[in-house]
Amino acid sequence: MTRHLLRSASSPPAASPAVAELRRQIERLEGSAQVRPPLPFGIAAVDRHLPGGGLARGALHEVVEAGPAAEFAGSATLFAAGIAARLKGPVLWCLTRRDLFAPGLALAGLAPGRVIYVEGGRDRDVLPLVEEGLRERGLAAVVGEVTRLSLLASRRLQLAAEASGVTALLLRRWWTVAEKDVTALPSAAVTRWRIAPAASEPAPAPGLGRVQWQVDLMRCRGGAPCSWILEACDETGRLAVPASLARRPDSAALRRAVTR
Repeated sequence: MTRHLLRSASSPPAASPAVAELRRQIERLEGSAQVRPPLPFGIAAVDRHLPGGGLARGALHEVVEAGPAAEFAGSATLFAAGIAARLKGPVLWCLTRRDLFAPGLALAGLAPGRVIYVEGGRDRDVLPLVEEGLRERGLAAVVGEVTRLSLLASRRLQLAAEASGVTALLLRRWWTVAEKDVTALPSAAVTRWRIAPAASEPAPAPGLGRVQWQVDLMRCRGGAPCSWILEACDETGRLAVPASLARRPDSAALRRAVTR
């Protein structure tokens, strides 16, 4: 009977179940990261700045509205809709208020027939819906509208997105100054974006100009913060560089030329 309790001195100790599970997670995540190309914005200045040349798929990204009356504006919503529109498959949209305007999403390239809406009463109801949606590999993206997001909850969403390859977009909505401060707390998201309306270029006639945004990359894993003035998403979900800015010389290229 004792021979079953003895182990050869040369045999390595058996890994605990927790360590074995951790190794499996690391192998799975490392393998999934190698086969997922990023989602490019199609704007050289933006894609060059992002690690990998675009927005990481199968990851958690935060989008925050800025500017005047930010709690009622829709720039961040349309920014997220444009990203989801360029991913293939249905989109799960989890929200707490019935104020989402489907025709507006369609103008940003996200057709109403692609969106599945799920309503929760509070943030703590929405976050489990987002996490559950991220486990469905057939989805293009899961969008969640929340105010409060703990570091632990964001980590769970990031791990779920990495495991399935489904992209998670969290719209950080706020209604009071105190809630606005909450949206600036750290999270495990790969990127955090802040979107605000910007002055549009003069149009030949009223109502013909394309809306412009100030797009701020507040945080980026493996990258640095940056800001751009861009035209809002078109009917294909794509942003664009305003014509007046596109005609300007590349300041980075000029600096390199001067230092040579």
